[in-house]
Amino acid sequence: MEFIYKVIFLIIGAGVGLYLGVVYARRKAKELSGSSREEAELLRKELEQEALRLRQEARVQAQEEAFKLKKEIEQELRDERNDLHAQEKRLIQKEQQLERREGLIDQKELSIRDKERDIHRIEKKIHEKEKEIEIMSAQQREHLEKVAGMSTQEARDYLLEKINGEARQEAAIILKRIETETREAADKKAKEIISLAIARYAGEYVAEKTVTAVPLPNDEMKGRIIGREGRNIRALETATGVDLIIDDTPEAVLISCFNPVRREVARIALERLIADGRIHPARIEEIIKKVEKEVDTAIREAGEQATFDVGVYGINPEFIRILGRLKYRTSYAQNVLQHSIEVAFLCGVMASELGINVKRAKRAGLLHDIGKAVDHEVEGPHAIIGADLAKKYGESQEVIHAIAAHHEDVRPETVLAVLVQAADALSGARPGARREMLESYVKRLTDIEAIATSFPGVQKSFAIQAGREIRIMVDSGKVSDAEAVLLCRDVAKKIESELSYPGQIKVIVIRETRIVDYAK
Repeated sequence: MEFIYKVIFLIIGAGVGLYLGVVYARRKAKELSGSSREEAELLRKELEQEALRLRQEARVQAQEEAFKLKKEIEQELRDERNDLHAQEKRLIQKEQQLERREGLIDQKELSIRDKERDIHRIEKKIHEKEKEIEIMSAQQREHLEKVAGMSTQEARDYLLEKINGEARQEAAIILKRIETETREAADKKAKEIISLAIARYAGEYVAEKTVTAVPLPNDEMKGRIIGREGRNIRALETATGVDLIIDDTPEAVLISCFNPVRREVARIALERLIADGRIHPARIEEIIKKVEKEVDTAIREAGEQATFDVGVYGINPEFIRILGRLKYRTSYAQNVLQHSIEVAFLCGVMASELGINVKRAKRAGLLHDIGKAVDHEVEGPHAIIGADLAKKYGESQEVIHAIAAHHEDVRPETVLAVLVQAADALSGARPGARREMLESYVKRLTDIEAIATSFPGVQKSFAIQAGREIRIMVDSGKVSDAEAVLLCRDVAKKIESELSYPGQIKVIVIRETRIVDYAK
């Protein structure tokens, strides 16, 4: 169609051109009529010939285009006719296939109806058989109840009780075997890792003790420290934030304060004032300012040295300063900064054996007790305080979680958190690391023995090795070998849930079987 439009537009254009040419020639002829009619006549004839030539060319071209268009249209018609024939053939084939399928479907429907009728007959027979079975079962049940002398419910309860006992016995045997195999493999691997960690980190350790007493050269110095009307002691307490206790203790002054940094500043300042001899409010303020700067520098250097020793870098400078404050913090006479360094090394060694990130493990171990640096200023467990500080100063989420979970304040969910727990217990519970009061040991032993004897079948219990092991003697007539496995597990779970202790407690259940006979 586009071609036809082009031909029509071409013919119309030729006609318009011819018409415009004739008009133009006549107008030109009129203009030149006065001067040269002959030239105008010649021009008119030339234009008429040119117009005639253009018309003939346009007619010839239109005929050629029309002929081409006719051929193209005829070819398109032939192609469409062929396509229609092909489609018609395909449709005929599909109709034949559909007819065959309809025949097969009709046959299947007939067979399905026959099968349904058969199934209905079979179901009817089954229903009749079920009724017969129910009647026979009821008769047998009545007969069994008469013979056995017990009801169906009593028999069911008896069987359930018997099956439950047998299942519990089998479960205890399987549990014992699994626990034995698992414990052997786990103990072997754990001993290898821990022994390697201890061997590779053999750090020297001296139990430190918080210094709260300042020796005096003589008892006369007490009066000079107090000053006229107590102005010296008031100035010292106000400037340092500590309490000075001056009593009958010969040649000694006691310093009392929860903040270990303030206590250290007061101790150093008081020693310098005693050595200098000039004790008055102005001199006290001057000495305390100098000591505070020195202690602050020592704190920062201690934190930097700890990170350098462990090989942990990229910690916020303010966070390093908080870490350095642990130098003046003790726990059970154990210096917390030294304990943190030791935990970091143990974490690193065990992490390398387990194939996890060593640097991150050292970082978590070094920072795990950071909350103890400010626990006297912020309320809450030191693990949670430390996790909040780590989050504030941009530590990774894995390190934050390990800090929060190292005392079970948060449930440990990563290998790193469990690793920090183990290293912390290993550092704090090893011999010589901490000193606890005799009363705490005695109370722990009493509580462990009380938990053990609270279970039925237990005759005696003995807590030994400073509460690291509990041995339980059971009545062999009341507790079987399989039940002893469950008892051991239950005692361990109850100790975990009710007591707080460093390291681990080994639970041993002893069941003695005696067989006696006499030779006559």
